[in-house]
Amino acid sequence: MIFLAILFILLQSWAFPQTYIYQGSIGAFNNASSFHITSAGFLFITDSGNDEIYKMDTLGKVMKTTGGHGWGEATFDNPVAIFATPLSIYIADKNNHSIKRFDKDLNPISSLYTRDNDDPNSRFGYPVSCVIAPQGDLFILDSENKRVLKFDLFGNFIQNFGGYDYGKYALSNPVAMAVDDNNYIYVVDGKTILIYDQFGNGVGEIEGVEDFTSINIIFNNMTISSKNKIYYYDLSQRTGQLENIKIDLDNTNEEIKSSLIFDKKLYVLTSKEIQILQRP
Repeated sequence: MIFLAILFILLQSWAFPQTYIYQGSIGAFNNASSFHITSAGFLFITDSGNDEIYKMDTLGKVMKTTGGHGWGEATFDNPVAIFATPLSIYIADKNNHSIKRFDKDLNPISSLYTRDNDDPNSRFGYPVSCVIAPQGDLFILDSENKRVLKFDLFGNFIQNFGGYDYGKYALSNPVAMAVDDNNYIYVVDGKTILIYDQFGNGVGEIEGVEDFTSINIIFNNMTISSKNKIYYYDLSQRTGQLENIKIDLDNTNEEIKSSLIFDKKLYVLTSKEIQILQRP
């Protein structure tokens, strides 16, 4: 709780920007929507343009693709978000109202669908993000009901939070979500990032000056993106400022879909490729 109070205060001012210089690009996508990376350095990308999922290494070698349009266990209808652990990959299959789980080699394992459940508290529709917390619980960002749902490892519903009755921490237009090593959940909601603990209690917020569109936390590196800017915060410090990253992209007309920092490099996802940048 103390750390979050400090975080909220310090993020109101902006540090001098870091600079990252374009090094090259990898991938060739139709309309990429999100990406994530494992500790082993494998990138997983959702492509909403062709309803496919890619597994790549950081040199750009495509290890496997899967998907295609459909309603089966290994097909998608607008996969918009992905979260990768060393052993499992979770995809928010938006128009199929489901979260699909694959192994690290993109073989299907299971699917979670609750939109027709008798219990309205457990229902979610048009999911736009999902994360696995360090303790193993699955959190789903439900854009239809504007809330977060929490399930255990076996798909059993635990709770929902962030709904209309959450006062200051009620979500109005949630679009993305991330989780840190302390099980805090960060939800992008317009110009604000609302922060909840693992039990759904609102504990802090980050206020921006423009609408954020994505967020990633890799180890202690938090990157927050808008359509044309990237911001950074070092979660290992617990003090400091949100930094505006100065980026030198190969094509400045490309809208930023998402970003992450891994192995001292900045990876920026656009609809067509992943651009790789490094500090000079």
